[in-house]
Amino acid sequence: MSRFVFAADRPVDYKRRGDVLFFVSVILLWGLGLFTLYVCSGRTAQRLFGNRLYFLNRQLIWSAIALAAMVVFALLPIRVIRKALPVVVIGTLLLCILTLVPGIGGRYNGAPRWISIPFLGTFQPSEFAKFAVVLFLANLFDKQAREGNGEQQEFVYPLAGLLCFVGIIILQKDLSTAFFIFVLGTSLFVVAGDRLVWLIPIIILGLALFAFVIFIESYRIERLLAFFKPDEYKLTYGYQQYMACRAITAGGFWGNGMGAGMDDVYRIPEVQSDYIFAGWANVMGLIGVVAYMAVLVLFAVRGYKISFTCENRFASLASFGCVTCILAQSLVNIAVVCGAIPTTGIPLPFFSSGGTSLLMTLCMCGFAMNASHCESDEEEEMNVYLENNDIESFNGVVVENE
Repeated sequence: MSRFVFAADRPVDYKRRGDVLFFVSVILLWGLGLFTLYVCSGRTAQRLFGNRLYFLNRQLIWSAIALAAMVVFALLPIRVIRKALPVVVIGTLLLCILTLVPGIGGRYNGAPRWISIPFLGTFQPSEFAKFAVVLFLANLFDKQAREGNGEQQEFVYPLAGLLCFVGIIILQKDLSTAFFIFVLGTSLFVVAGDRLVWLIPIIILGLALFAFVIFIESYRIERLLAFFKPDEYKLTYGYQQYMACRAITAGGFWGNGMGAGMDDVYRIPEVQSDYIFAGWANVMGLIGVVAYMAVLVLFAVRGYKISFTCENRFASLASFGCVTCILAQSLVNIAVVCGAIPTTGIPLPFFSSGGTSLLMTLCMCGFAMNASHCESDEEEEMNVYLENNDIESFNGVVVENE
């Protein structure tokens, strides 16, 4: 039996439209990234693997997976994503720990940051950590706001989770990613309305810790010296950055185009990775750089508009974190390539070769798309209530099953 109740005070459910311009900016960035990888990676791929399309083919495989994941995150109800968060956060932590286990974690240049996947190569769990930290903090801040917990509790629990991720990634000898996640998490503390008086001592202690970690590793000191004295280190620790600046300068206003004019690009070690922006600037010139920045600005403007207008607190905070993560990575990478800041290991979203980075980037974009049309806090609470009490609603008419 069912009992029909007319709920006149309840608004009729409707579907909000997603942000089309944000979606367009994502597709443009993804397409430009594939084109740049195709242009810049051919000679390196031929030399290492005997196949000029090796990096492009692998990126296309990961693109198929990443686009499917983007669609999933764009369409899943927010409350379903929240229910899966414990599995996502704990699973990401375990994957980060597994990189430190001999025989499971893969090392590159002495750093245990990777885990091997058959047929797909390696993946880097610290890239998962960026998205997991954003979702974890947004969910916790939203819950604490609803429950009205005390200030100390609001501060300690999120901070403990953030430092747990940061600590594990430091053990992977990935200081740049650890520092990036720490700054990203701190930005969410600020946006969530946490009192800055709690954050100031933690930020000071965090910066002191990172400075200590830098100076206990000789290669990190060499990187800093290469930044401050580029002429002395241009053939050693500063070689990548030196060649990247040459490639950017050679691109001029209109760019060299594809072909013989890319000799400076091919001289950059592993140009398909963190220094791929130098290849784009060489091929497309200043015009191409301006075009890329215009698309990135469109991405940021539409993404932050989604975050600031979203009526679901969790989705608003998480989408802010997602957009900030992608935008900040892009700006940091460009600054490194142009020699404005010391060398880091931060990839360029959408462009750098690497399946894990592309997967997480598009997952975060999918979540931001979800936030543009998701249910509000009130609608979410009502739907959770209806589900928990086995009640259905059809345009204002509530049907309670007995």
